[in-house]
Amino acid sequence: MGKTRLEAFSDGVIAIIITIMVLELKVPHDPSATALMALLPVFLSYVLSFVYVGIYWNNHHHMLHTCKHVTGPILWSNLHLLFWLSLFPFATGWMGENHFAPLPTAFYGAVLLAAAIAFYILQQAIIASQGEHSVLRRAVGKDWKGKASPLFYLAGTGLTFVSPWLAQAIYVLVALIWLVPDRRIERVVRHEA
Repeated sequence: MGKTRLEAFSDGVIAIIITIMVLELKVPHDPSATALMALLPVFLSYVLSFVYVGIYWNNHHHMLHTCKHVTGPILWSNLHLLFWLSLFPFATGWMGENHFAPLPTAFYGAVLLAAAIAFYILQQAIIASQGEHSVLRRAVGKDWKGKASPLFYLAGTGLTFVSPWLAQAIYVLVALIWLVPDRRIERVVRHEA
């Protein structure tokens, strides 16, 4: 099976996720700066989640670029990833509306952790279907970011009950690590051409 339908479906779901998140931003009915400042936690949660969804979309695109054909395990692994990404709007809204309280912040971290694990599972399904000498296998190499991120999410989730702000700092740090352009796949694909 070709990958076009998988890419189109995934792009559509991710676009809907971002749309739902932005629709959760409620416009204040009071034209004062105080009313706007009251929405700051909701807005900051949105910004962080928007960055995360963008990172997943970008890496998902690059990862699928290495895929020559799609198998059943890839389809199911992709749906698994999309399931966890679809919880971002709920986790984002709950955390922002409750001003980064411990339980919503821990739930947000758990969703980040589950999405990272799901992404890894999809990556492994693609490698398994394309072979050990596949472009993706060569590109990810030791994948220190992919292996360290779940550990950071786990630490952040646990630390929320000690300091929600420390947990937020960890979540932001992981996002910043992934924002640095990761050109591993592009380099391998270019070398293949």
